[in-house]
Amino acid sequence: MKALYAALLAVAATNAAPAFAAPTSASPLIGSWAVDTSRLTMPPEARPKSVTISYEDVGGGKWRTNVEVVLPDSKKVQAISTYVPDGTATPVEGNLEADMAATRLPEPGVMVTALALHGNPGSMRTYTVSADGKTMTETVVYFTQEGVPAMRTNYFNRVR
Repeated sequence: MKALYAALLAVAATNAAPAFAAPTSASPLIGSWAVDTSRLTMPPEARPKSVTISYEDVGGGKWRTNVEVVLPDSKKVQAISTYVPDGTATPVEGNLEADMAATRLPEPGVMVTALALHGNPGSMRTYTVSADGKTMTETVVYFTQEGVPAMRTNYFNRVR
């Protein structure tokens, strides 16, 4: 019986993943994404001319998100955050809709971000990359000024 146990243990050890396995492939979120402005749920005259979100793995377990918006009047605004995607709150520079964000990557191709502005809860956003890696949806959960929960979905196409 000891010989059988030793043989099974040896087989299991040779089939196990090595302790220093190669890093997993890059997240399908990494890259730049442009919103399809024609599908935004606001009047055409109020829509931004463009919205681009870029995700970058900056090493050391950290990511950087850069959101660039060209408003209807052609004014450009930007928000940048560098963080560990473990759900810890970190500052956002540029203050589009938030000055703090907490982000987590629950599975490949999915990012969940909670936003706050001046200590007040903002929105929750879930970004999901399609199986082919060409499109991404952003589901935004927020509260109206009347305190009613609401949702909207934005659609992005990969730029790079």
